[in-house]
Amino acid sequence: MSDATLRPGLVRPRPPRRRARSRACSLTVRALGPVALLVLWWAASATGLLTPDVLASPTEVLRAVGELWGNGQLPDALTTSLTRSGLGLLFGLAAGLTLGITTGFTRLGDELLDSSLQTLRTIPFLSLVPLFMVWFGINETAKILLIAVATTFPMYVSTSSGVRNTDPGLIEAMRSFGMGRLALVREVVLPGALPSLLAGLRLSMTLSVIALIAAEEINATAGIGYLMSQAQSYARTDVLAVCILVYGLLGLTADIVVRLLERVLMPWRTPQGATR
Repeated sequence: MSDATLRPGLVRPRPPRRRARSRACSLTVRALGPVALLVLWWAASATGLLTPDVLASPTEVLRAVGELWGNGQLPDALTTSLTRSGLGLLFGLAAGLTLGITTGFTRLGDELLDSSLQTLRTIPFLSLVPLFMVWFGINETAKILLIAVATTFPMYVSTSSGVRNTDPGLIEAMRSFGMGRLALVREVVLPGALPSLLAGLRLSMTLSVIALIAAEEINATAGIGYLMSQAQSYARTDVLAVCILVYGLLGLTADIVVRLLERVLMPWRTPQGATR
């Protein structure tokens, strides 16, 4: 269509243009925020606005990392905390996935379980700490189960929603070809619910770190939480900062793992914000 054939008042449509951005540029932009915070932290410590009794300087924190790594305390604490978080997350994901498929795929399961699970979901998992201490004592079982409970419900809600949103016409078509229930779930329902499953996985992995912090307050004798309690007793703000940063890095790593899974399992999805 030429400009002459356009009606008065109309303009030629222009398709949106994608601006190509290199991976290095994208990573640089993402790093600007953390780097700015680090610079502000260093500047506040160097000028005396932030005193060591409030928060140690970045240099002191790095020195504390070397000290804790050199004497083996940090590797041991990381191993213990990751084991707790990993086991609790594994149990929580398995429970949430099973319950979500049951309530999302079967009417009987929905009628029997969903209302009870939605009620339990509203209970803050932190309120269960005293009860778990009474039931299971102060051993590893209480810590792992607390993380499992915290991570079950995000996975349950996401799985149930994803299963329910699976195309019913596709399910009926597969049933007409003689596909059984288990095959339907494995070959049709779960692949169709994959975006919701990954969203639930991201929330559950993040919550596993938050629950780990609460779990390690239950009379822990090892782990990052134990290091924090020891540092609090001796007013070691440098060690406290190290532990806080470790928790933050664990959460960030969990988020990166899920993003990588999304790229591998759903390569057709456009990264968020790619067209803006």
